[in-house]
Amino acid sequence: MSHTSTATAVQISVEDTIGYITLTEPQRRNPLSVKTMRSFLEALTDLSANPAVRVIIVRALGPAFSAGHDLTEVVGRSLDQEREIFAICTKMMQSIHQVRQPVIASVQGIALAAGCQLVASCDLAVASTAARFGTPGVKIGLFCSTPMVALTRAIGRKQAMRMLLTGEMIDAATAMQWGLVNEVTNPETLDTVTRTMAQTIAKASAMTLSTGKEAFYRQIDLAEDDAYQATQEVMAVNAVTHDSQEGISAFLGKREPQWQDR
Repeated sequence: MSHTSTATAVQISVEDTIGYITLTEPQRRNPLSVKTMRSFLEALTDLSANPAVRVIIVRALGPAFSAGHDLTEVVGRSLDQEREIFAICTKMMQSIHQVRQPVIASVQGIALAAGCQLVASCDLAVASTAARFGTPGVKIGLFCSTPMVALTRAIGRKQAMRMLLTGEMIDAATAMQWGLVNEVTNPETLDTVTRTMAQTIAKASAMTLSTGKEAFYRQIDLAEDDAYQATQEVMAVNAVTHDSQEGISAFLGKREPQWQDR
């Protein structure tokens, strides 16, 4: 099963249980224009509503994953127009956390500014050894303040500040060491490694994955007491679901579970 969205900059497809969102403007280094961000949001919404899709992979064509905002849209605009650009970007990034499926970034090249924000916003990320990451806004007088939100929640403060203040790029190995990506692999194996990770996750109950992802982002910035209060209720409710009872029974009975996603 495969279909394509109307916008040329974003392609959507489904293969088995994995949904793909592909940025398809390689000649422009896949900029996140307002139109592209709206199309991405639409693609994310479409895939999220598809019951067959258990995991979503975000990838891009060409040498760059995404060079960030389309700067031609940022020049000579009114304050309200600038607000619109960053509001749609924020909505897009937050939606990645709000959709029920885990979202994996498959990063083949440079990911800069809002492109780096996109990687940091995804639940997981696999990078090619050719990938580079940076928040170079400081070099052009526009500090990467919104990318900073996702970046500082993915990596430590000192490392984030170094990227933000210097504007210098880091390589894939450094990105993994700092916690921005989960795994680094050769360019020729990037698709396979990302797909294998997605398939491993897709074996779980979709209901269980959705429950866990929502709880993760709800508790992550809470104080420990509040986090435990929130998650103990999530676990109790999860425990009485069909799939939890089936999964535990299957484990105890040494058989494969039959998920019903409820």
